[in-house]
Amino acid sequence: MKKIELEIVALSHSIAQTHSYAIVLGEVNGLRRLPIVIGGFEAQAIAVALERMQPSRPLTHDLMKNFMLAFNVELHEVIISDLQEGIFFSRLVCSNEQDTVEIDSRTSDALALAVRFGCPIFTFENILENAGMLLDDTGTKKKGSKMKQKVQAEEPGTREDLHSMPLEDLNTLLNEVLEQEDYLRAISIRDEIKRRTIK
Repeated sequence: MKKIELEIVALSHSIAQTHSYAIVLGEVNGLRRLPIVIGGFEAQAIAVALERMQPSRPLTHDLMKNFMLAFNVELHEVIISDLQEGIFFSRLVCSNEQDTVEIDSRTSDALALAVRFGCPIFTFENILENAGMLLDDTGTKKKGSKMKQKVQAEEPGTREDLHSMPLEDLNTLLNEVLEQEDYLRAISIRDEIKRRTIK
């Protein structure tokens, strides 16, 4: 079966399920999108890596990467290999000096590792056909160019709340949420601070 390469194009709160997030994967050089609902911890792990934030302690997926590298295990690619009753199944394609193996993984964990290793993400036509969405061709994505990775961390209404806060309060809040290791919220606050200081 031919593999189709995907890239992460968005990470946001899930409209369908409370306390969940949706990661949206886009077909490279195509218009199809594959939304996948993931948990809050996994969303945070992906967001931290996408935004290149440095947590004070290694998160679980950072630990996993460090462990793999310590034993000369490379992650070459992630394959979203199956879809059963709304649940995505994935495999990690890993190798060391002697062997290449495929390891079963939850898709959210596989994506968190893919971002850390910078490895490609693939799926198959039947999965995109069954669970994907086709965007209309509005010209927002030029052929052959990768769509910028985007993290939308705030809940509805949060952005407006940040707009109304003084800059000093935003800096204080940013320090507080970083201490609590709430990196998704920290991204929203940091972006609001940047928006004001760039003007």
